[in-house]
Amino acid sequence: MKIRFLFFIALFLVLFSCSGAYDPLDPTGNVTIKWDIMSWTTDGYIAIVTLFNFQTFRHFMKPGWTIGWTWAKKEIIWSINGAQAVEQGDCSKFKANIPHSCKRSPAVVDLLPGAPFNQQFGNCCKGGVVAAWGQDPSAAVSQFQITVGLSGTSNKTVKLPKRFTLLGPGPGYTCGPPKMVPSTKFLTPDGLRRTQALLTWNVTCTYSQFMARKNPSCCVSLSSFYNQILTPCPTCACGCQNNDTCVNGDSRILQLPVGNTTRKDNSSLLQCTHHMCPVRVHWHVKVNYKEYWRVKIAITNFNYMKNYSTWTLVVQHPNLNNVTQVFSFEYKPLIAYDSINDTGMFYGMKDYNDVLMEAGPLGNLQSEVLLQKDQNTFTFKQGWAFPRKVYFNGDECMLPPPDTYPFLPNSAHGSPHFFSMLISTLIFLFVYIW
Repeated sequence: MKIRFLFFIALFLVLFSCSGAYDPLDPTGNVTIKWDIMSWTTDGYIAIVTLFNFQTFRHFMKPGWTIGWTWAKKEIIWSINGAQAVEQGDCSKFKANIPHSCKRSPAVVDLLPGAPFNQQFGNCCKGGVVAAWGQDPSAAVSQFQITVGLSGTSNKTVKLPKRFTLLGPGPGYTCGPPKMVPSTKFLTPDGLRRTQALLTWNVTCTYSQFMARKNPSCCVSLSSFYNQILTPCPTCACGCQNNDTCVNGDSRILQLPVGNTTRKDNSSLLQCTHHMCPVRVHWHVKVNYKEYWRVKIAITNFNYMKNYSTWTLVVQHPNLNNVTQVFSFEYKPLIAYDSINDTGMFYGMKDYNDVLMEAGPLGNLQSEVLLQKDQNTFTFKQGWAFPRKVYFNGDECMLPPPDTYPFLPNSAHGSPHFFSMLISTLIFLFVYIW
């Protein structure tokens, strides 16, 4: 009996850990770190390290990614182009030529834009900001060049590093062991000939929202034209209110310049709300036409210390297979499975609304979506008009309980179009008489 109980506990832990790193809306999404040894030196090698963000809608925001690992032997980093080590470590035994880092477990970050030209490398110097592959494949890559010493100078003497870690910028990523793969082939800068890496290994990292944080980072509120009930975000959706995690809108600390606050740039300073979420997504069923219906989406930032650049909003709804027009956001359908087309990604237009500003008058973005009805499946009953899942920047938002949705009133007699026209007529008559 005891053995059976332990077996079920182990099975539960395995299933839970697997589900945490698997996203049904992005089943093949991962981050791949490719390590290509390009040439040998007197005591080591020169390599190109490339980060590919193959995730569909999850990207790396400021302050960007951090890649770490543990050396297999006593390797050191002589130099880096396009990135820098977080700490140098104890390099006192090297007197003539000081290495860039002697740490047994180094951590490397991207350089900021505007870095000196002699420190740059291709696809570097973006402050660690990397777009999602589904949003912009051309900006979903980051690179740096590293010169490694005391490592061996041949395929037989070089040992693969161990225990890779990835922060993006916070926790949430789990990296597997490095694996040898066929050597990468490169095109020379002049584009006339090909060259090949001497040795290549890959590291695959996957994201788990459970590992990233204990609470969600966003929530969803709902409303509709056919019901006066506004369904708010669930209370304590992202944690409960206390004086250490939030401030009121009239707080004196908000009147200080950002540099004078005691918080770091990437920390949170939330507006006190009942849901305590940095971001709220509001879905409003706005208008019902004969062959179409319209939804208004509003995204609000409650974090006084953070802008969300190159944000993404992913929504799962059965009628997203018939999107007719999106008015103020970019839109891209996400077809994770060939037979299902019910998920789409919204994101900002470049240089227009691709940044969600910090809390305040400018801390919100809005758009409307026009959808064509499929008369075989369309209905406003039982909360059908509201999304099944919502993700902001790759993290799933907490939805209200289904029994609190603004359902269609019984007086509508099952005809939302008739009800919508009736309400519009009554409002017109009231305004006309008044």
